[in-house]
Amino acid sequence: MTEQTYVIGIDLGTTNSVVAYTEARIEKGRTPDIRVLPIPQLVAPGTVENRNVLPSFVLIPGKHDVPEGSLSLPWAPDNDIVVGEFARERGAELPQRLISSSKSWLCHPLVDRNKPILPWEGPDASIKRSPVEAAALILGHIRDAWNHTMAGDDPDLRIEHQEVLLTVPASFDAVARELTVNAAGMAGLENITLLEEPQAAFYAWIESAGEDWRRQVGKGDLALVCDIGGGTSDFSLITVSEEDGELVLDRIAVGEHLLVGGDNMDLALAYTVSQRMSKEKKLDSWQMRGLWHACRKAKETLLSDPSLAEYPVTILGRGAGLIGGTRKKMVSRKEVEEVILYGFFPKCDRAKTPAAPQRAGLKEAGLSYEADPAITHHIAHFLNRQEKQGSELPTAILFNGGVMKAESVRNQVINVIRSWGEGELREIVSDDFDLTVARGAAYYGMARRGEGIRIRGGLNRTYYIGVAAALPAVPGMPVPIKALCVAPFGMEEGARARLEDQEFVLMVGEPVKFDFLGSTVRLEDPMGAVVDDWEEDVEEITTLETTLDGEPGTAIPVYLEIYVTEIGTLEIWCVSREDPHQRWKLEFNVRESDRPGEPVEETEEGVGL
Repeated sequence: MTEQTYVIGIDLGTTNSVVAYTEARIEKGRTPDIRVLPIPQLVAPGTVENRNVLPSFVLIPGKHDVPEGSLSLPWAPDNDIVVGEFARERGAELPQRLISSSKSWLCHPLVDRNKPILPWEGPDASIKRSPVEAAALILGHIRDAWNHTMAGDDPDLRIEHQEVLLTVPASFDAVARELTVNAAGMAGLENITLLEEPQAAFYAWIESAGEDWRRQVGKGDLALVCDIGGGTSDFSLITVSEEDGELVLDRIAVGEHLLVGGDNMDLALAYTVSQRMSKEKKLDSWQMRGLWHACRKAKETLLSDPSLAEYPVTILGRGAGLIGGTRKKMVSRKEVEEVILYGFFPKCDRAKTPAAPQRAGLKEAGLSYEADPAITHHIAHFLNRQEKQGSELPTAILFNGGVMKAESVRNQVINVIRSWGEGELREIVSDDFDLTVARGAAYYGMARRGEGIRIRGGLNRTYYIGVAAALPAVPGMPVPIKALCVAPFGMEEGARARLEDQEFVLMVGEPVKFDFLGSTVRLEDPMGAVVDDWEEDVEEITTLETTLDGEPGTAIPVYLEIYVTEIGTLEIWCVSREDPHQRWKLEFNVRESDRPGEPVEETEEGVGL
């Protein structure tokens, strides 16, 4: 294999994607020179320009939606799918042909993420792509942009031959991480390692602070990373301790997966603007979707440019009076900040818990956004749960995400947390809220090579498998399911472990299926621990299934072997006690028909194991 020339960090974001890189071989002790890749992309029909940010939007235009031949790229003269800035801009006018927030769909357990479902509610089934394919299209554009810009005619410099660090939300479970790896594989990126986005943001802060980072945080500090992205809100806690006279960083807690972020703020702003527009004429669902995208741009522009007081949003008319029906409204900075501050970052007390979702008999099958959009409520809930584990309130906070460009929003969060205790909370400041995660991923790649500070992390939650209790069958009573801990929180990448003390039986010759579970609360359970009453602290993630060769109905004694791969995914194997060469990998199943909670056939031997 060719020796790698570059270490590349890719922030595959819900709203924007960024690429940063540095040379893989540097002199010992030298600080890596991390740069951001200008990404060539269509910014208008027939116009390709470099941008530091690639908007994570995919437009699949119809025959008459763009001028013929106007989508040509330097590496694809016959290109017909748009990724990036022009996709975002033209897609606001063609929402039924625009794929956005595909990253949020990667972690949606109630749909088949390998099935072509996007654009969601789009009427043309022929253009639809799966969430995995949509992510692969974005990564494919990044691959081609790198190879065109950096590799040229030198095959050794192609991105496929470099070390790539790909970031994911800290709250992504094992299934969403595996799907992200699959998307990267579809794009031809094989040499990848996954990294949690809040950790990447913290790495970027270390890199920008240089040696001064040790003066900004010290022994005993507890740092909260508050990452409010386009689709999710991600919280992580990092402790600062001392070993052998050196400061040591440990990621000790990760929040639940929260589908609330910039998308929700854009929609809230769109509803606010639509109320003003509806005084003239009510918007239909097509125009409302277009307004949603237009308000996203207004929010991003106003938060990025403090000199602007307002920004226009335009909505196209429908029918014969298309041009004459075009409507325009101005969105003010004050309006944006009020919608965000009061709707998403309200003041609350420390004991606040997020509002529970309403139990409707029927609901649309779209993304499962949080019932409570107040992010400060979720921060309170996250910190309260950590307090039960012995953690105090944080003493430092690092923000990430585009909405955090607004100083008023950062100050609001700081003041709310300060109101919960008597301790001090100080902000450790990031240089950039758009490029941070990619730069931090590149820094982490160098830290893995011994050229930087490491944060000790490992698995982001405790993982369990549901095992049926060995009890006699009772008419009308389901067999109780226990949660068996198979991978404890913090289990490091590259670690292998065997669970040989408990006795399990695996059925061969027929499909076997059982629950795959996880917890961000039970962080002390060791491998092999069995939890009887787990419903409160352990949640269902998906199902695992396999079909083994052999005589139907044959039971094979097995033990479990766990492997946390070097790239950050989880593998679970059943190994025959009679012949260790007989091994079966338990595969994640993300089909809609087998979603968590689906009834399974129960036997006296249990469900699969």
